[in-house]
This record gives sequence, C-alpha cells and structure tokens, in this order.
Amino acid sequence: MLNEFKTFIARGNVMDLAVGVIIGGAFGLIVNSLVQDIVMPVVGVVFGGFDFSNYFLALSDKVTATSLAAAREQGAVFAYGNFITVVINFVILAWIIFLMVKGVNTLRKSLEKQEQQAAQDAPPPADIQLLTEIRDLLKKA
Repeated sequence: MLNEFKTFIARGNVMDLAVGVIIGGAFGLIVNSLVQDIVMPVVGVVFGGFDFSNYFLALSDKVTATSLAAAREQGAVFAYGNFITVVINFVILAWIIFLMVKGVNTLRKSLEKQEQQAAQDAPPPADIQLLTEIRDLLKKA
C-alpha cells in the first residue's frame, strides 16, 4: 500500500495539481489585494464612499448597536449588507479575471500567428528540398 501511495504521489498529474493549488492560492492573494486595495477604493470614491458592509436587520430586540460587529455581539442579525459587499467584490473579481484571461488569450493568439508566419517564411529543410527536386525530375521524365 505504501508503494502504491508513493507511485500515486510521484505521478506528474498530482505534482501539477499541487503546483496549481499553490500558485492559485498566491494568485488569489494578489487578486484579493487588487480588489480590496485598488479597485474598491475607486468604487468607493465613485459612489461617494457608500459602504454596504454595515447594513443589517436586527433579529432580536436586544440588538441596539449601529455597527455590524457590535450588533453581532448583542444578538442575531441578518447581515444583508455584508452579503451585498461580497457579491460586488465577486463581480469585480470575476471581471478582472475575465480581462486577464482575455489578455493572455490575445497574447497567445498573437504569438501563434508569429510562429505560423515564421514557419511559412522559413525555407523547407534540405531533405525536403531534395525530395521535391527528385519528384519534379521524375515528373519531367
């Protein structure tokens, strides 16, 4: 069983997955920082500093606080503002990732076109040229 486990772990797919998860986690931190530290302040300025995160409905008469953190300490709350903030962050994050993927795909297509152009412009290898000449001579004969 231990040998099977070693074989499983040593497979390329498992290692690729591990690398993908690690890179994905680091990328997630970068994108989160981009959204929280760069995009959301701009959104806040555009919408006049509007912040949904402290909007809630008290589910108990004991809740008298005006901030969400304090209200949660006093009792049950329906934190719809926090949900709206998370949804807005998700939409912004999804849009940024879409733009990044679109940019990478455009760059990839551009590089493929350059490679295809280079392959078309390059002369065929010597053995292909020789075979082409032989074929042409045989056609004339």
